[in-house]
Amino acid sequence: MLTRQTIETVVQAALVEDAPWGDLTVELAIPEAVRLGARLTARERGVFAGGALLLETFRQADPRIEVRAVHPEGRPFAAGEVLARIDGPARGVLTGERVALNLLQRMSGIATLTERFVAAVAHTGARIADTRKTTPGLRALEKHAVRAGGGANHRFGLSDAIMVKDNHLAALGAVDAASTTEALRGLRARAGHTTSIIVEVDRLDQIDAVLAAAPTGILLDNFSTEDLVRAVAIIDGRAVAEASGGVTLDTVAAIAETGVDVISVGQLTHGARALDLGLDAD
Repeated sequence: MLTRQTIETVVQAALVEDAPWGDLTVELAIPEAVRLGARLTARERGVFAGGALLLETFRQADPRIEVRAVHPEGRPFAAGEVLARIDGPARGVLTGERVALNLLQRMSGIATLTERFVAAVAHTGARIADTRKTTPGLRALEKHAVRAGGGANHRFGLSDAIMVKDNHLAALGAVDAASTTEALRGLRARAGHTTSIIVEVDRLDQIDAVLAAAPTGILLDNFSTEDLVRAVAIIDGRAVAEASGGVTLDTVAAIAETGVDVISVGQLTHGARALDLGLDAD
């Protein structure tokens, strides 16, 4: 989903935002002939994500800038490690510096947090997935970073799959078990046979009515761990069992141990902090 067009568009918008009428400092202070070498350096341990954005930022800042020895995507790095080397016209390097760092720090922060969630459930069969709780306009970057950290992507957007939540059921007039099953069966009949249908429930007594409509998955929203165990037993492999709602690093292992297939975590994208990375001139 992180296409060349997306990368170019995001970088262009970021550079225009940062220097809409040019970089006043470098244009008045730095002679055009000056060259600058610099190192992208990690100030703390993390997982690298965003190498393509780094390359594109300096390409757009000045095509003469050379970026080399870029750290592999999705690979951990240690504090003090050099993640890339940049060399070229000083004006372009300095103009692109903050945009490149902002993108890399954000994406590597997401990848690093995702790695921690994945490690916490490694002893189970559960997968860690993201959600649509992303920064508007940057979803492709942030979901790419989740994958770099070892996580899985939930649907990219509303066009990818059918997800029926409580408000959808209310709008469909599903007020009891029979009307819920009927509404979901009608939805399945109208959807293509390859289209996934996921239904959100927030009580154990809703599950049987949903299962009767043969959904692809059931999203168990804000269930206690005790109820998750019961829900997994009721579902019994007839649909993907997904846990969601308020998942943290402190609770994710216990949730995974209930036997759910997927744990979707909004915190991966909306709660990750930017990693401390710096660009140090040689």
